Amino acid sequence: MRLIRQSIEKKTGEGRCTMSPEEPEDMWHAYNLIREGDTLRATAVRKVATESLSGSTSTHRVRTTLTITVTKLDFDSHASQLHVSGRVSEENKHVKLGSFHTLDLELNREFTLEKAGGWDSVALDTLKESINEDAKAQMWAVLLNEGLANICLVTSHQTILRQQIETNMPKKRPGSTDHDTKLKKFYQRVYDSLLRQIDLADAKPILLASPGFTASEFQKFFKAKAEGDKKLKPLLVKITIAHAASAHVHALAEVLKSQGVTKSVTDARFSAESQYMDTFLEMLRKDDPKAWYGPKEVEAAAEQGAIGKGGGVLLISNSLFRSQEIKVRKRWVKLVDSVKEAGGDVKILSSMHESGKKLEDLSGVAAILTYPIKDLDELVEGVQG
Repeated sequence: MRLIRQSIEKKTGEGRCTMSPEEPEDMWHAYNLIREGDTLRATAVRKVATESLSGSTSTHRVRTTLTITVTKLDFDSHASQLHVSGRVSEENKHVKLGSFHTLDLELNREFTLEKAGGWDSVALDTLKESINEDAKAQMWAVLLNEGLANICLVTSHQTILRQQIETNMPKKRPGSTDHDTKLKKFYQRVYDSLLRQIDLADAKPILLASPGFTASEFQKFFKAKAEGDKKLKPLLVKITIAHAASAHVHALAEVLKSQGVTKSVTDARFSAESQYMDTFLEMLRKDDPKAWYGPKEVEAAAEQGAIGKGGGVLLISNSLFRSQEIKVRKRWVKLVDSVKEAGGDVKILSSMHESGKKLEDLSGVAAILTYPIKDLDELVEGVQG
């Protein structure tokens, strides 16, 4: 994301920021920055009807700048498209005040955002991250088995399924070469599809994962094809082989936890999220009094300074900051700020990654405490009573 200009008051958080998305990943950042109630300004194309002196009407399209108060967001992660709907808050000659309109945010087209209630600490961190070039590293992941391949783009915030390839594979029969012939054709389809996706000028690491030896066999096929091509040969050193429970996309979260895979990704944020979540779930399984989840329980632990320096970690889903009520959003911002002030670590997990989805199943907020607190849930109930 390219920052065009920024005028935000540090003390109050009031002000606006103008940005321009430059790549598909930036649409994800925009989705996390824009919330219901915010004011958004961007260009749009409107159909305008004009009436001639003879009384006939004609319509034509005009490009105009619209300002809306956001009521709804629709993000298509596969197409990296963001549609923002709302009521027009600044009238012009083409649109009436209060009318509904949808702004389609596009690459290389700037937009200006003003936050309802001001830019809080979470919004400012999201903004800082969105314009951080180092946070955009990514990798390609191919999950495959004989006859099935899922080609995915893994970024620091989401896993995008780019293409699925399926082929009916005949069984291996003595004296028959049908299986081997069909398998080579399948590998060729996967190879061609992957190369169509990759930008050779800025090639990212490639992860091949499968049950059994399919990934290794495909790597051999890839190597034989690419070795004689000067443009493709540099890709060979970027390939990592890993074991996967299946060729389905949901198996990728488990693969990304391994140390070998983590090292191959330049930005290990997603792997770190998975490992934090895994640690928490393991502690929960063992009934560890340092592992708690639930809004009131985690807030109570934070009030006691138990999510602080020395190992305290707050795990919170980014979906909680998307509440339509400013009061609710401020509640979670206050929790994040209190943990940071106590010296604890805050991990905002993406709701579009497996780790974030697991957290959402546990209310969207959890914590690994600095010191154990037994019967925290009973203490919370006692206070309520």
